[in-house]
Amino acid sequence: MLILAVSVSAQKSENFIQYVNPLIGTQKMGHTFPGATVPFGSVQLSPDTDEQPILIGGKYNKETYKYCAGYNYDDSTIVGFSHTHFSGTGHSDLGDFLIMPTVGELQLDPGAKDNPKSGFRSRFSHSTEIAEPNYYKVLLEDDKILAELTTTTRVGFHQYTFPASDNAHIILDLMHGIYNYDDKNVWTFVRVENDHTIVGFRQTNGWARTRTVYFAMEFSKPFKSYGFKDFQRSQYNGFWRKFDQSKNFPEMAGKQIRAYFDFATKQDEKIQVKFALSPVSTEGAMKNLQTETPDWNFEKVKKAGQDSWNKELGKIAVTADSKEDLVNFYTAMYHASLSPTVYMDADGKYKGLDQNVHSATGFTNYTTFSLWDTYRALHPYFNIIQPSRNRDMIRSMMAHYDQSVHKMLPVWSHYANENWCMIGYHSVSVIADAIVTGNLTGIEAEVALAASVQTARTKYYDGLEFYMKLGYVPEDKNGTSVSKTLEYAYDDWAIAQAAKKLGKTAIYNEFIKRSENWKNVYDSSVGFTRPKMSNGKFGEKFDPLKTEGQGFIEGNSWNYSLYVPHNPAEMIEMMGGKEKFAKHLDELFTMHLPDEFFAETEDITREGIIGGYIHGNEPSHHVAYLYNWTNQPWKTQERVRMILKHQYHASPDGLGGNDDCGQMSAWFILSSLGFYPVAPASGEYQIGSPSIKTAVLKLENGKTLTIEAKNQSDKNVYVEKVTVNGQPLDRIFIKYSEIMNGGKIVFWMSDTPAPK
Repeated sequence: MLILAVSVSAQKSENFIQYVNPLIGTQKMGHTFPGATVPFGSVQLSPDTDEQPILIGGKYNKETYKYCAGYNYDDSTIVGFSHTHFSGTGHSDLGDFLIMPTVGELQLDPGAKDNPKSGFRSRFSHSTEIAEPNYYKVLLEDDKILAELTTTTRVGFHQYTFPASDNAHIILDLMHGIYNYDDKNVWTFVRVENDHTIVGFRQTNGWARTRTVYFAMEFSKPFKSYGFKDFQRSQYNGFWRKFDQSKNFPEMAGKQIRAYFDFATKQDEKIQVKFALSPVSTEGAMKNLQTETPDWNFEKVKKAGQDSWNKELGKIAVTADSKEDLVNFYTAMYHASLSPTVYMDADGKYKGLDQNVHSATGFTNYTTFSLWDTYRALHPYFNIIQPSRNRDMIRSMMAHYDQSVHKMLPVWSHYANENWCMIGYHSVSVIADAIVTGNLTGIEAEVALAASVQTARTKYYDGLEFYMKLGYVPEDKNGTSVSKTLEYAYDDWAIAQAAKKLGKTAIYNEFIKRSENWKNVYDSSVGFTRPKMSNGKFGEKFDPLKTEGQGFIEGNSWNYSLYVPHNPAEMIEMMGGKEKFAKHLDELFTMHLPDEFFAETEDITREGIIGGYIHGNEPSHHVAYLYNWTNQPWKTQERVRMILKHQYHASPDGLGGNDDCGQMSAWFILSSLGFYPVAPASGEYQIGSPSIKTAVLKLENGKTLTIEAKNQSDKNVYVEKVTVNGQPLDRIFIKYSEIMNGGKIVFWMSDTPAPK
């Protein structure tokens, strides 16, 4: 009996967006948002299904975590549509400027989830919900209002179809936020310019502690009246008390404001709202609005945004076994193009880390740098598929450095703020990868290397003084010490590679020596890395399965002991050699991790774990590829395909962990293509097991790379041989230059492991 393998192709159609499902990752651990945005857009306009305070009675509210992207698929009500979101982060901020249309009696409180009629929120059904790239549509059932959203880079475009009513309202909620608390709003201001134009700003103290966002808002129809309520009574109002400011007064100011605008509507009448953001001023917001949305053509804006998505997604055209495979692949590409986000006005002006206004000359300025996550695969992916954008991101990091009073590159930065989240100084990895691969050259590369060195020598940053003096971070002086030591060592190696490329011998010698510091927290008596104290002795009560109090962050010693991406060969030798190490990896992937060992980590559930391997947390993302340094590289191929199959699904709960600003998705993209950067800045990509049939990469340099996986199937996961432009590959990695030179890479797949 002859069985024909049928593949599904995305190459035959320019409609790549048909394979994107923005609802993937909106349930459980993924926490992405399903709303409208263009690639890397400043505005990410999306429904928020609830608002939860981060603190209740002074204690952390665990329910908050479900709303770090604003939207939770399990909910049945929508509280409104806000303009800024993070995608798949384990912490959050933003949720600026929530808009909600209503009819009937005016309500300025969102009400309760279990009783939506107690406020302005509305019930909705997934059956009437449509989510596409740059388009979101839903019926707000309680008031029978059809909501549609689309965007440009800096403008959110709303279209609401109302029932007949003499009492229709559009609410502008400046209190709403993601990861909210009573004192998050420092100040808000609204100015009514005329009967259809509003401007203002919101200043918050959250994850970013000095963040100000300006807006300009226009209605397609004049409102007949307006007003606001300040939900926090001010102790001092000056002489403003002489006015009744609550209704039809053209200035509103306070910490906790909700404004409203009243209309009379006919049946099925559409009211449109254009809402522009600016990091600089209301004037900048107004210019952004006029530049990007000069008319009221909703469909035109939607189409332009979707065309930009088709162009973005069309950089890789794949064929696969099924439509679900295509949905997973192109949704991953979609998620990998949501951030970093453009952070400047249409004229290039932006607010810098020094809180002054700057102009981005010759580059696009970006923000939302979740670097602890994204240095691993997202930026290496950019370095292949769009190196010029990656260079602009590095230039944005350098602007951050220039404006920093600490003279440090970003750690985790957004909206002219450094929030210092997570560990390491992984900007240096992104920079080094670009230098080593030749995408950052000349004086620009030398200045970026100098910034990397200065960052790595900042003694007062997170245990670095001890690390530089002792060769490790001591747990009794600085927590999560083992993770920090290991990640600093990799970053130092990355600096050394950039220095070597640029001929800076003294810098190379300094940092290649520092890159060996990982050895100082490895305890050969137990075979794991573990906390070491300032007296040089290892700590007591060590449990390699436990995270809390063991010197680690978002991982345990079973996973973090494998974090020596820059020198796996020596790590394997220290852990007993290739055969013993392979058995150690086998045990990691097949062991049972009891619930108690990840109960302390809210972003990981059983679905994100394979044995003891925790794919949902980034420190493990290179681990499956470590078999390539043993005599059993076929196990890398087996494990990679298992992870692709079990950790990614085309459903709302389809991500085994947080997408973390595109890192989980970038892992999927590169691994699906058959290779992965275990150590960014090495210029090498380890061979895995491609899950696509074919892929055509349209490279920025004008060349085309075709990848073909012959005989690929769910059973044929093993790589028999690889050729590059017809020549056999005699190693287990592909060079960056081989990818960027274009041509053809062919994998011959089999159901039987090939001998090494």
